[in-house]
Amino acid sequence: MEDIEVRLATRLSVLRSERGWSLDELAKRSGVSRASLSRIENGEVSPTANVLGNLCVAFGVTLSRLMQMVEEDFVAVVLRAEQEVWTDPETGYRRRLVSPASRQLAGEVLEVEIGASQRIEYHGSPREGLEHHLVMLDGELSMQVGGETHSLKVGDCLRYQLRDGNIFQTPKHSGARYHLFIVE
Repeated sequence: MEDIEVRLATRLSVLRSERGWSLDELAKRSGVSRASLSRIENGEVSPTANVLGNLCVAFGVTLSRLMQMVEEDFVAVVLRAEQEVWTDPETGYRRRLVSPASRQLAGEVLEVEIGASQRIEYHGSPREGLEHHLVMLDGELSMQVGGETHSLKVGDCLRYQLRDGNIFQTPKHSGARYHLFIVE
């Protein structure tokens, strides 16, 4: 298991403990089974994007803030070779932390790659009205947010405030690569 995955497992356990929740309570709040939560916290498995999304909603933090909690201190230059990359073991979804969140900065930038024929669904927003700017770099993406579906191609930018869940879907013939700017 990579160092970031070990730090993530530890942080998830700490978040649960800080709230005084049992594994059963977190399972009820997140919709993730108690057994899966135990395996994740013990570092036996890496959580999928969907599971992390459900846990973030339960804890009331964004995925980016959760990742910031496991990151090192703020630095001015983030070299590509040093940017943390997390891959969903289930879907192959890759998330590169281009500009990590920081206590001193209001935003962050992610680079996301999703393969062809993938659907990633988040069931809630960790915080009402969270500002997002999604800029397509390669491929095609169908994005459902706020009850509307948007078809995005290279160069398109979708700006939205996240209030509920959302769905990212790629067509059979193309994956997608995009930058996501999140402003806290």
